Amino acid sequence: MDLPTIEVLVAVKPESVNRFRDGLAKDTQLQLAFSTSVQDVIDYLADDSNEADVLVIDNAIGNVYELIKDLRQRYPQLLLILVDEEADFGMPGRADDVTTDPFNNDDLLKKIKRGSEERRLETLRADALPPVRNFAKTLRKATKGTGKQQAAVNAVKELGYDYVALFTLSPTEPPSLSLGAQAGPSNITSMMPPRADYNNILGWVAQNGRTKIIAAGDQPSHFLIDKGKFGAAVCAPVGSTLRFGVMFACKEQAGSIKSDSPLMIELICAQLAAALAKDLRGG
Repeated sequence: MDLPTIEVLVAVKPESVNRFRDGLAKDTQLQLAFSTSVQDVIDYLADDSNEADVLVIDNAIGNVYELIKDLRQRYPQLLLILVDEEADFGMPGRADDVTTDPFNNDDLLKKIKRGSEERRLETLRADALPPVRNFAKTLRKATKGTGKQQAAVNAVKELGYDYVALFTLSPTEPPSLSLGAQAGPSNITSMMPPRADYNNILGWVAQNGRTKIIAAGDQPSHFLIDKGKFGAAVCAPVGSTLRFGVMFACKEQAGSIKSDSPLMIELICAQLAAALAKDLRGG
């Protein structure tokens, strides 16, 4: 699984359902449900068996501003996006965002995904910040290069991973990944080669700059997963514009790495990348 599913409730008039479904269903990250009246929306959200991360509400269904005001109080974590195709420009008001031309250049889809990611980070921030702050303190004390790399590996392992390794990226032709730091059982650390296969999951993440969770049978993979040494792994890039390498973390139990698990690793990788970039500048 690359990205978490976004549960989207779309509130539009009946004649607009197909248009909104066609415009949004092409992105498989979205799980869509539809309501065609204000009361439908209220009933759907009140049902505990339903899930909704985002409510897209079309101004055309009527009484939307009162509805949005009420929902903002009842469901503070719900992302509210207003569609108002009759306006020349939109002000979100109590909604989180607004679109006046939802399907032009995938405007609505982009607002859903961007807003969902921001909301996910906000929701997890309270849990995420303490260990990240602790890591930041350790990072400041660590020596340049390998010291910072090992500090990052140790911080990820403390999140509950059984084996963690950091591979540094060299901009050769073709690019190469070298083992920079690792932490885990001695029987695993002793078998890790100094250079990684650039054609496996590590190279894929280095090239694409995207975090990826893998399990047995997934492709691309890693020999630790293929050989059954671990049941699941997550691989995250270190750095975005300037990419320093890849963090690789494994757990013994299959299915134990959930869709929101990589957030903490991504935050640690971001801290590490910032520190390494500062070292390069001589700061």
